Amino acid sequence: MRIILLGAPGAGKGTQADSIKSKYPIAHISTGDILRANVKAGTELGKNAKVYMDAGKLVPDEVIVGMMEKRLTEADCKEGFMLDGFPRTIAQAEALDKMLAKHAIKLDAVVSLEIDDDTVVSRLTSRRVCKRCGEIYNTAFKPAVKEGVCDKCGGEVIQRDDDKESVIRNRLSVFHTQTAPLIDYYTRKGLLITVDATGGRDAVLKILEKK
Repeated sequence: MRIILLGAPGAGKGTQADSIKSKYPIAHISTGDILRANVKAGTELGKNAKVYMDAGKLVPDEVIVGMMEKRLTEADCKEGFMLDGFPRTIAQAEALDKMLAKHAIKLDAVVSLEIDDDTVVSRLTSRRVCKRCGEIYNTAFKPAVKEGVCDKCGGEVIQRDDDKESVIRNRLSVFHTQTAPLIDYYTRKGLLITVDATGGRDAVLKILEKK
């Protein structure tokens, strides 16, 4: 299975990917996770990317495309993969097409998770993350037992800069302008599947298993 997960920030791409991965042994490739790991490690890529991420802007194509080509050739992608957060623009999609053709890889589906902006803002402004282990909390339905302290490791639980409302609104604006056109792009290729992003953890898995 080789799929792309499309959707606004906070649409639940990571949650749906976890559901799929629980049944199929495929690689979950999240550009967000890769970039945040580089930011935490203080690499040159991380330093450059952090400027864009903190402002809610997209990281430049040349950084992302090169990183993704290297990742798709790693051993754990042989059984399949899910791309989460890439491509984000038509230019990236075209670069991905060339990359896949080069390695004789064929996409099976592109899943678009549909959600309204206000729901996204509500979800993301409630999110908190442990600085030490990365455990995710939510002030509405999964708060830490002790506010500001991770239940698992005792690390500091914070709100990331990119989960603040002003940044989220900007990220949504960027998504609608640059990423939403991918829906038309993949519709024309006959690959697009639309899923209600409020439909629960296994919403995508259930649809994929029917195809």
